[in-house]
Formats: sequence, C-alpha cells, structure tokens
Amino acid sequence: MKKFVVLSVLVCVAAFAQDQGRGGEQRGGGRKAEVGGGHIPARGPAPAKASKPARGSSVQGQQQSNASVENHIAVHQKGHPDVPHVDAKNSRWIGHDSGANDAHYHIDQPWSHGRFGGGFGPQHVFVLVGGNRERFWFGNYYWDVAPYDYNIVAGWNWAGDQIVIYEDPDHVGWYLAYNPRLGTYAHVEYLGG
Repeated sequence: MKKFVVLSVLVCVAAFAQDQGRGGEQRGGGRKAEVGGGHIPARGPAPAKASKPARGSSVQGQQQSNASVENHIAVHQKGHPDVPHVDAKNSRWIGHDSGANDAHYHIDQPWSHGRFGGGFGPQHVFVLVGGNRERFWFGNYYWDVAPYDYNIVAGWNWAGDQIVIYEDPDHVGWYLAYNPRLGTYAHVEYLGG
C-alpha cells in the first residue's frame, strides 16, 4: 500500500512539473502563442494619444447605425486576427486607439447601473457561467457587449471561457473584457450585480 501511495504522489508531481511552463503556449505545438493561448496582460491599454474619427462611423457625412457595422481592424501582423486583441509578445493592446470621441461607444448615462467593484487585471480572472452577447454573467455580476463589438465575441464560450476585466481609459461608462483563450477583447457595460 505504501508503494502505491508513493508511486501515486510521484506521478502527480511529475505531471504537475511537466505542465509548468505552458502558460502562454499552445498545446501540442510547443510554440508560444502570439495572440491568446492563455496570456493575460498585466495592465489595460494606455489612453489613446489623440482622438481619431471612429472606424466606419460615417458614410458620406452621415452617421451609420452601430448595429450595421462590425469592429474590424487592419491585420498588422501575420497570424493575428482582424479584431481588437492583445499581442502576447509585448502585451500591446491592438485596436484600442479610436479615442474618447468614438461614437460607437457613446453612452447617454454612463454607469447607470453602478460601477464594477469585483477587481481588475490579471489577479482577477473570472469564468463565464452563462448568457450571450446581450447579457452575460459570472459570479453575481451582469454585463452586456457593445453592439459594435458583437463580432469580436462570436467565438466566446459563454459557459466556460475565462475573462479579465480592465477599465477603459478612453470610453466613459465602458470596461474591457479580455478573453485569454482567444486574446481578444470587447467593450462591455456593467449591468449590476
């Protein structure tokens, strides 16, 4: 019996040790992921340097409906998505440069449901337990995704993906929900808890 217990402990220790060092790497390939793969940035994005017109926000001088456009960015590097994401090599927030005047993220009554107090950044990793882009939750916190960012969350697992919440330095009333599995992030509004 003692040999069995010792052998079991050794197998567990060996398996744990083998799994260490895989934090940001894709399983099977051994290469560190460039986007996603479990990487969590230490902090949120810096404020945009200058306000630019919103991507896709007007057509010949007329404002488009937020629901009629999707948030896409130019692919800046091979293997990276065409949606806002975090580069795992340097934790750079790609696609968060539209500035405070981006009409896609205007809220008439910011924080009308209160402010989120559950914690920000990598030390607060939450697991989605239900919902969809219009209303999702983890713990006792409820959220919705900005309509302009619906395309970004199309691949999120609403019943199991991890997300990390960051404060948005540019868009009043919004937070950023980052998905470490995919490396993408979307603007989310806190609906209360």
